[in-house]
Amino acid sequence: MSEIYIEPSIFAGDFGHLADEAKRAEDAGANAIHFDIMDGHFVPNLSLSPKALAAINKATDIYLDVHIMVYKPFDYIEQLIENGADCITFHIEATEDVEDTLNYIRKCGVHAGLAFCPETSESLIPKYLDKCDKILLMTVHPGFGGQALIPEVLEKIEFTRGLCDRLDVRKGGKVPKEGESLPPFDIQVDGGVDDKTAPLCIKAGANHLVSGTYLFKGEGMKDRIEVLRG
Repeated sequence: MSEIYIEPSIFAGDFGHLADEAKRAEDAGANAIHFDIMDGHFVPNLSLSPKALAAINKATDIYLDVHIMVYKPFDYIEQLIENGADCITFHIEATEDVEDTLNYIRKCGVHAGLAFCPETSESLIPKYLDKCDKILLMTVHPGFGGQALIPEVLEKIEFTRGLCDRLDVRKGGKVPKEGESLPPFDIQVDGGVDDKTAPLCIKAGANHLVSGTYLFKGEGMKDRIEVLRG
């Protein structure tokens, strides 16, 4: 397995000091900030706005990984990019225009991710592997922080990693030339990731770990990030 990327979820941070919290994560060695947007319809909760994303973008140089839990995700793309998104991940369950949305995100020059809720069948994953830069497998039901990881999702992670390896799917959709080494396709997990569950996710094949409560609510974020990396 290649490098393990740790992405603190700013949703678990102090909402009164989001830019400072993002800077704290950056200084602690995080690879990215995971930024959740919820519309109150696709999930019952409401969360951060693109304007908050812009504030974080202004305060840090860190990669901004935006996860939108919204219906009609296509309508959010341009505004998110204008406010600093480096990657936009939306849910397969939220739209019938999955391919058009993925294609447009990439056309706009940022990375495109496709998210799957825990109950969504992994049989849909193969169709989209060559059309996105990342698969996000939710390890909790989306919409609320502090949930326990759903262990059955580990099998989906294993399935997806095995599929990528068999098809030789690589990051950015590139096919390696003879003798060339390219990073593996990105599989991200989000929900209930802590010092106990991170090793299970990594063993199953995830290389991007989103963690909120464990990183923001405890002491010593730098040390906790290193613990998650293993």
